[in-house]
Amino acid sequence: MLEDKNIHTIYFLGIGGIGMSALARYFLTLGYHVCGYDRTPSPLTKELEEEGIEIVYDNQADEIGFKYKQLTKEHTLVVRTPAVPEEQEIYTYFREHGFTIFKRSEVLGEITKQSGIKALCVAGTHGKTTTSTMLAHIMHGSHLGASAFLGGISNNYHSNLLIDKASPFVVVEADEYDRSFHRLKPFMSVITGIDPDHLDIYGTAEAYHDGFDVYAGLVQETIIVKKGYNVSSACKVYTYSGNEPADFYADNITVRNGEIYFDFVGPDIRIQQVQLGVPVWVNIENSVAAMAMAWLNGATADEIKQGIESFNGVYRRFNIHVKTDKLVYIDDYAHHPTELNAAIQSIRKIYPNRHFMVVFQPHLYTRTRDFANDFRRVLHQADELILLPIYSARELPIPGVNSEMLCQDSPVPDRVVEKKDLIAHLDKRVNETDRPVVILTLGAGDIDRLVPEISSHFQQ
Repeated sequence: MLEDKNIHTIYFLGIGGIGMSALARYFLTLGYHVCGYDRTPSPLTKELEEEGIEIVYDNQADEIGFKYKQLTKEHTLVVRTPAVPEEQEIYTYFREHGFTIFKRSEVLGEITKQSGIKALCVAGTHGKTTTSTMLAHIMHGSHLGASAFLGGISNNYHSNLLIDKASPFVVVEADEYDRSFHRLKPFMSVITGIDPDHLDIYGTAEAYHDGFDVYAGLVQETIIVKKGYNVSSACKVYTYSGNEPADFYADNITVRNGEIYFDFVGPDIRIQQVQLGVPVWVNIENSVAAMAMAWLNGATADEIKQGIESFNGVYRRFNIHVKTDKLVYIDDYAHHPTELNAAIQSIRKIYPNRHFMVVFQPHLYTRTRDFANDFRRVLHQADELILLPIYSARELPIPGVNSEMLCQDSPVPDRVVEKKDLIAHLDKRVNETDRPVVILTLGAGDIDRLVPEISSHFQQ
């Protein structure tokens, strides 16, 4: 695939996706002509266009032949994301005209299989974006170096792609959706958890766990798995934990003036009083996993400590946008019940006396249906719950499945509002509340488009 010397153009269907855009940037650095399609413009597609990538947003059948007649099947490789349906008209055009089409996971898998590459992969239901970005930051800044394909925009590098042509290491976020991670060749892997998700793909919790066993069987050298989860593998397996003894864990955790410090402990190593760059409780666990992986691959104690302390986070992973005496506004990508619980519990520990308002946009009808009870249990821990309508993404509506079902039996004030009414509703409720407020927006859909407006409104 990547060795075909006739290919000089790479066309991405769904180029605005976080994983697709990283690949697009990668091939651009290699000198390919890169272009693509996405459904709507976004800040990320704008960045890609500024970097020299041509992107179209319309999908009219009578326009397609004209737009793509300059692309030939002999010289063009088409890469698509599973989020693009097979009946999509541009996809249909390329398929009917004989173009070679690969899934994103197949292309990423080929990169990890190249000679001399050591792929350091991070898999798991939750935490993999932050953990992989932490690992990439440590490795990239160490004497080892590393390239990285990330599932989020690093606040340190303002990109989801890092390139280090001199290093054999490449950090990869290993996505389980559509069994994509089965295409990879991991040298080592972190597994952050195996809480069931994507049951529209796997069908059952057992099949989901089996998918991780298949992935674990692909790992060549070492697995670092969160304590409490088990995988079947012939390679060396370590455990890690955020706050209890394991092969790697955090000890002497303290919170001082809103900052978190801990000792990193592992076999034959203790790094004392590491200051967490992004002081959120769940990041203790994420950092232990990243530090363990870096240590096992030869990063020094000083490089590891400096990497964690200088880590500035990932866009939409516990980003604090407003911080005043009256109001703190935080945004996070969490969209699975386990992730939501981690976010809510982390903020409760740091801001225990504030009125806590959670704004959640459910992602996918199937996920909302399959985990409705878990969502209710977690979301009802807030002092106040505000829900947006379900973000459908690739799915059609399911009768009877809606955001209102997550309000059922709620012991706290709740409300379902449209996106256009959210800021007015938040403003009203903040002004009606006597205590200082924390607002937490959550979701993997398009709720992020509201973040700048919410931030601007409450900074005034």
